[in-house]
Amino acid sequence: MPVGTQATVKGLTPESLKLVGSNVLLANTYHLMLRPGVEVFEKFGGIHNFMKWDRPVLTDSGGFQIFSLSNERKITEEGARFKSYIDGKTFLLSPEESIRVQRAIGSDIMMVLDECVPSTSSHSEAKRAMLLTHRWAARSLAARGDSPQALFGIVQGACYEDLRRESARVLTDMPFDGFAIGGLAVGETKAQREDFCGFTAALLPKDKPRYLMGVGTPLDILEAVYRGVDMFDCIIPSNLAKRGTAFTSNGKVHIYRGTYKLSEAPLDPNCSCSTCATYSRAYLHHLIKADEYLGWKLMSKHNLFFYHQMMEEIRRAISDDTFVSYYNEKRDLWSRGDEEHPMNHPRRTKIKAGAPAPEDSET
Repeated sequence: MPVGTQATVKGLTPESLKLVGSNVLLANTYHLMLRPGVEVFEKFGGIHNFMKWDRPVLTDSGGFQIFSLSNERKITEEGARFKSYIDGKTFLLSPEESIRVQRAIGSDIMMVLDECVPSTSSHSEAKRAMLLTHRWAARSLAARGDSPQALFGIVQGACYEDLRRESARVLTDMPFDGFAIGGLAVGETKAQREDFCGFTAALLPKDKPRYLMGVGTPLDILEAVYRGVDMFDCIIPSNLAKRGTAFTSNGKVHIYRGTYKLSEAPLDPNCSCSTCATYSRAYLHHLIKADEYLGWKLMSKHNLFFYHQMMEEIRRAISDDTFVSYYNEKRDLWSRGDEEHPMNHPRRTKIKAGAPAPEDSET
């Protein structure tokens, strides 16, 4: 799911998103309740009409954003109290309020409000947050009422097997439509994330979606699918596009590098997206170096197209019972850097005061 935090995937219209293959977008309850506000969605009849997107939308509950506020919020049994970054007003985001806002937004999939803590938290702190998450999950279900929107529970427990097992047991006894694996990609190592992703996914029902929140690179997604995950969201495709990094069939390409300044080749010769079909690497290099908005837009289109094609290939490989061979092939490929023009890291030399800066090099 491309991330459309503010009811938009940065720089791309709904028509552009459809052309690159997007079918579900993620929007954020925390940000949308602050701006434009619930009354706007009530006026327009929901997010689909508001942003002119006629395909599904998933809304995060706001729990991760509350986690990110750190010292600027206070969490109690009632909910999370915080000040708006827009006008300084104080808000209480409770499980009931989160569901009320998501119902007004009109998303197709809602998430329960949870308390996310760093994956490196102590066992006692992780357990406290997990138990609160369970109580909030029950309140979220009650607040859902007769809404036809799907509602997902979120498994917590940091990097403790006993807590993950308990969280999965409690939540799967509740009538949720799917389950998210929360509390990962918040401080643990890559190996720990993969281990606990697989451990948690195995505890969840096979007939309901499993969603790993906020992950990740193509390799991260491949590893998580291998461990049983179905759904993903991440800002990486557009975030790295802004910085000039593209995911291609031959590995990552860092288009800002001087080696592409005169290249007439497409970004990815094996890609059929509109960016690769139309523009040279030299032009994309120029746009990114000049910090032109068009460069970000064209690179985002390519990266999102790549992600959607990747997911289509994964689905096909699973259906054809060839996923293991696909996994082995792509794991090696997507572990590479810019293989066409490998980075050189010359020995650092001291530069005398007043000496001119070095020329833009191929690294």
